[in-house]
Amino acid sequence: MTIILGLTGSIGMGKSTVAAMFAEAGVPVFDADAAVHELQGPAGRIVAAIEARFPDTTGPGGVNRAALGEAVFGEPAALKALEAIVHPAVAEERAAFLAVHADSALVVLDVPLLFETGGWRSVDRIAVVSAPVEVQRTRVLARPGMTEARFVDILAKQLPDAEKRARADFVIPTGGSLDATRAAVAEVIACLRGPAGG
Repeated sequence: MTIILGLTGSIGMGKSTVAAMFAEAGVPVFDADAAVHELQGPAGRIVAAIEARFPDTTGPGGVNRAALGEAVFGEPAALKALEAIVHPAVAEERAAFLAVHADSALVVLDVPLLFETGGWRSVDRIAVVSAPVEVQRTRVLARPGMTEARFVDILAKQLPDAEKRARADFVIPTGGSLDATRAAVAEVIACLRGPAGG
């Protein structure tokens, strides 16, 4: 039986790095963000639906993320309409991924908003990637186009790190060396692939 591990963490905590470590260790990883980018990219299968609902937000390259962001920013009804297009499509991609890897002992679903969107209900275990607040802040503010105000706005939409850690089966620390993080990932894999699956 496949164990589904939900991997999540707030912005700047190092979740992408940790997801890559699981993949390097041979664990199949479904990246929800990457799925969204593909669905909204050139020839993406939800581009037409997004253009129909939000005119002039797409082009030959797929969805113009800045234009779409502008169309839904501060508009709860518009955001809900967008989610109604995106979420079912991502769920289909996830189901296809799980079907392909049905024989794997362990798979990882990398979902940034696992708690916020209720995705935690469809996984067997949860791993939260976490780093000290100052490390997180430094990482995020170093990103191109990131501002203090935007960072605060993003954090406001995410469950606080302490609450995520409290609800996790595993906490993977990323505030130290990459080797320490890799060791923590190996420990989680060993635990979940063990005789009783953790």
